[in-house]
Amino acid sequence: MRLGLLLASLSAILLSACGDTPWNHPYPRDQAGANVLYSAFSERPKHLDPARSYSSNEYVFIAQIYEPPLQYHFLKRPYELVPLSAAQVPVPTYWDADGEPLPADAPAEQVAYSEYLIRIRPGIRYQPHPAFAKGEGGRPRYLDLTAADLAGINRLSDFPYQGTRELTAADFVYQIKRLAVPWLHSPIAGLMGEHIHDFAGLAERIQQAAPAPLPDGSRPFLDLRAVPFAGAQILDRYSYRIRIKDKYPQFVYWLAMPFFAPIPWEADRFYAQPGMKQRNLGLDWYPVGTGAFWLQENNPNLRMVLARNPNFHGESYPAQGMPGDEAAGLLADAGRPLPFIERAVYSLEKENIPYWNKFLQGYYDSSGISSDAFDQAIQFSGQGEAFLTDRMREKGIGLRTAVLTSIYYMGFNMRDPVVGGDSERARLLRRAISIAVDYEEFIAIFANGRGIAAQGPIPPGIFGYREGKPGINPYVYSWQDGRAVRRGPEEAQDLLARAGYPRGRDPATGKALSLNYEAVVQGPDGKARLSWLRKQFKKLGIQLVVRATDYNRFQEKMRKGTGQIFIRGWNADYPDPENFLFLLYGPNSKMAGGGENSSNYANPRFDALFEQMKSMDNGPERQALIDAMIAIARRDAPWLWGRYPKAFSLYHGWVGNLKPNLMASNTLKYRRVDAAQRERLRREWNRPVLWPLWLTAGLLVAGVLPAVRVFRRRERRAALPP
Repeated sequence: MRLGLLLASLSAILLSACGDTPWNHPYPRDQAGANVLYSAFSERPKHLDPARSYSSNEYVFIAQIYEPPLQYHFLKRPYELVPLSAAQVPVPTYWDADGEPLPADAPAEQVAYSEYLIRIRPGIRYQPHPAFAKGEGGRPRYLDLTAADLAGINRLSDFPYQGTRELTAADFVYQIKRLAVPWLHSPIAGLMGEHIHDFAGLAERIQQAAPAPLPDGSRPFLDLRAVPFAGAQILDRYSYRIRIKDKYPQFVYWLAMPFFAPIPWEADRFYAQPGMKQRNLGLDWYPVGTGAFWLQENNPNLRMVLARNPNFHGESYPAQGMPGDEAAGLLADAGRPLPFIERAVYSLEKENIPYWNKFLQGYYDSSGISSDAFDQAIQFSGQGEAFLTDRMREKGIGLRTAVLTSIYYMGFNMRDPVVGGDSERARLLRRAISIAVDYEEFIAIFANGRGIAAQGPIPPGIFGYREGKPGINPYVYSWQDGRAVRRGPEEAQDLLARAGYPRGRDPATGKALSLNYEAVVQGPDGKARLSWLRKQFKKLGIQLVVRATDYNRFQEKMRKGTGQIFIRGWNADYPDPENFLFLLYGPNSKMAGGGENSSNYANPRFDALFEQMKSMDNGPERQALIDAMIAIARRDAPWLWGRYPKAFSLYHGWVGNLKPNLMASNTLKYRRVDAAQRERLRREWNRPVLWPLWLTAGLLVAGVLPAVRVFRRRERRAALPP
């Protein structure tokens, strides 16, 4: 009997293997062939509130949900701003101190303030949400809830009624006011205080009008509509105006960021009600937008799901691109309505290897390439060009590469008595270290060749970057045979001796010069990278002391200026050189003003040129100022310029409309998937290997048959008459 059951079970398993769905399929069977994009995330997004969010892992989600006035054209390069919720890209008007209008080409010193008139498109509606639900007589259903009303409510979907309304100009002004709310701690509040007229006064008025916080830490609703603000004014239902101090042409780029997306006052009031915070009911968990998608599921311990917004106002795939886009198939969908997919499912993957294996099995549509998997996917030609391995090409996998508008640099604390300061001794020391730390080697070892050694603070793709010989750092490189070549160790030793440290010896002690590196060690490569870094300094005879710390402590050292040498990175907020050069602007010092100048570098000539350059339009005059600034910074060497990272991304052949866009985060609406092809290849790639089971079954039967024969003989003998 037991044998029969065992064989029956084994037979059922083998028969099930003949079904259509692979055994290892991680998604529900009813999703097979669905118009869904599959991806992953490794860390829970902390903020989904557009006033607070400022991280790329958060923008993956909120950029699909919220719609600021502008966006970047998906295909055009250089990056071009185009309307999103606005009717057109606003052109600033300029005014002098007496309130008289100025021409568009007025010198920056004459401009007292600029104004941006923004007209939004009528007919845009919010996603369905309980904050908009109305009852009898048009009264809001859920804006005056009691604790009893929230009994049994744990998720937003627990509210039985939803509603919507039209987007208005007032929603944009409401969100700008939220940037000044002190308890929201918007990461751009300080910067906007420098540029938006009356912003500091607004923050003070909000603080004065705010009711006291509740015992649970939540804040009672403060209707920001009632707080006056001269910096952003509603003109009519579809128009509002923002007033900016002086001339700040980069402000238009901020209008393409979620910070300036609309927030309805109803959502603010809805989430401010008592009991909401304890249930994780808030904008940080459940955003409210007008975009192509809404957050259908937020379960950061398992998955997050974006679904098509049923109220989406509609948008068309761009009809124009760059040369080569049509041949690459990037204009095949020109003019067709967006979005193309119904949902996007993001699964939690904390480890690289499971993510990579599921990508190869076809269960994720695209993937980055970790160091562990790099050799499986990428090879390099003799000229250093990357191409896919045969295995990847056989699976129809494609490769996209792009040098990011980012920089990772090694900074010297210019307030430090040893490595800092503007003395010739300190400059020579920093330059010697800059030559010795071989970033080409770093990129080859730790980044699998994914990057370019930086020559200055501005990465490729940003105005001001120089190619070729005019773009090299002459203090670290020479130009030989048409390429930049790092200067040799003998030159570094000579600089070190001229700095007063022959062979790396500190004349005060007679021992090796000892310098401190502030390390935030992360990932499996952390120890190897620190070992490599020590070896770079050892070339000069310098002892590098690693002071490991957590990120919060590291941030504190940066604020207080107690660190000595450190590594930091910066991603472009917008495609303008000001967004990188301000990292070296004296008044932006981390120690003195809480800014992003972590090196606390201050050079009066550099600062004067920066103030002149930042308000100029791109052109030869601006380029000349940028060249002069970079020459000063290279001479002073407050940074070891480090590297511009290069992104390598893989995608399956069933995914369409892929083009790297380093400025735009809202590109999910352009993606297309061929779900039928994906399902067919998943079955092909994940066929179960059955011969071990058949072999096991055969061995099991072969082993059991003798016992069965013996058992039957005994039964027959027992049945014979005596």
